[in-house]
Amino acid sequence: MQTPSLELKGSSFTLSVLHINNDDMAVIAAELDAKLAIAPQFFIGAPLVVNLSAIQNNNFDLLGLKEILTSRQLIIVGITSASSELAKQAKSIGLAIVKSGKESSSQPQLPKTTKIVKQNVRSGQQIYAKNGDLIIIGAVGNGAEVIADGSIHIYGTLRGKAMAGAAGDRNAVIMAQKIEAELVSIAGQYWLTENLQQNGAAPSGCIRLEGESLTVESLPL
Repeated sequence: MQTPSLELKGSSFTLSVLHINNDDMAVIAAELDAKLAIAPQFFIGAPLVVNLSAIQNNNFDLLGLKEILTSRQLIIVGITSASSELAKQAKSIGLAIVKSGKESSSQPQLPKTTKIVKQNVRSGQQIYAKNGDLIIIGAVGNGAEVIADGSIHIYGTLRGKAMAGAAGDRNAVIMAQKIEAELVSIAGQYWLTENLQQNGAAPSGCIRLEGESLTVESLPL
């Protein structure tokens, strides 16, 4: 039997959600550029869903926002939590309306391997544990990146970027003896340095995902 040319199948993908809390395009562009300067490789080419729940202005320039994002190599695939007027505007410029639903009961398979690195990870280095956990016995320096499809355990200071659950595992965690990170991310949800400071990141901590937000708890290390 000949295989059909097209097949429509259900699936799920992890997308980052960009919350817009201001309708001033100049302010949005400036803050976006500041974040991109911190971790450009993490954001470039990233598909985004834009959350507009904080925008009450029905004259919000959604097309202008799309141009700001695309000019910085970000890809806006749709909007969520928008007014009916903004939803109409989104459809007119080819954006999908994404409805936020309950989390799927099916989670990615647990990591099958563990990668152990017994050295400091220096600026410019990137270490990736595919389909597994990553254990670093040493420090992760500024400008270094450690990435894992599973969890990340750092027996030292985390100063660079740590991205766990890179393949969508929402149960992944990031644990470090000392957290001074430039960026931490789990399943696409991320915090920058200021977020860690605002949320009272402890010297020794475990970062995990609760719902759609990250949380950090201290550890007796």
